Amino acid sequence: MKREDLPEVMPVFPLTGALLLPGGQLPLNIFEPRYLAMFDAALAGDRLIGVVQPSLLEPSDASDPLRPALSSVGCLGRITSFAETGDGRYILSLSGVCRFRLLDEAGDSQPYRMFRFAPFMSDLSEEDDEASVDRRELLRVFRAYLDANKLEVDWDSVGRAGNRTLVNSLSMMSPFGPAEKQALLEAPDLKTRAETLIAITEILLARGLADTDTILQ
Repeated sequence: MKREDLPEVMPVFPLTGALLLPGGQLPLNIFEPRYLAMFDAALAGDRLIGVVQPSLLEPSDASDPLRPALSSVGCLGRITSFAETGDGRYILSLSGVCRFRLLDEAGDSQPYRMFRFAPFMSDLSEEDDEASVDRRELLRVFRAYLDANKLEVDWDSVGRAGNRTLVNSLSMMSPFGPAEKQALLEAPDLKTRAETLIAITEILLARGLADTDTILQ
């Protein structure tokens, strides 16, 4: 997509602990009426939704809990799969398009929030920085994390994945907290995101954190 393909104003879906990155897939289960209305409007239009975490720095406004302070950086996603359940919920998937910086809020005539935004143009370019990633170190730390937590992974799929897919997929599936997820989102480039992912994982390993047996698909 190019800048001219993007709208000037987008609906925003606040979601704590969520990480969507360009090229990534984020599954969602929508049930609140205001967000059902938001996705109805998106499905009838360009299918684009902005995903952003509530602010990690500013306290939420207790007088209006439905309009919390938001982080300044999020990721624009396009609805690429959609199903409606028998009880009125939506099960859908967003594909990451590009990160954005929130500008100003655009009115309050809708039950959901709309914002003007500035897209990260580097995410829309065709520049390839995959070679800058230290893939060997990334896989070493990833394997150490799996071993420490008695996890399994499809190594054939990992071996076929390009560096961008690998870094972004591992970032999105990682069991990190909101602050760590936001740091991965705001990393200026793929190399920095990979280094951040390695550093956070090594901190977890140093703390000796372990989880129950799971198979990562």
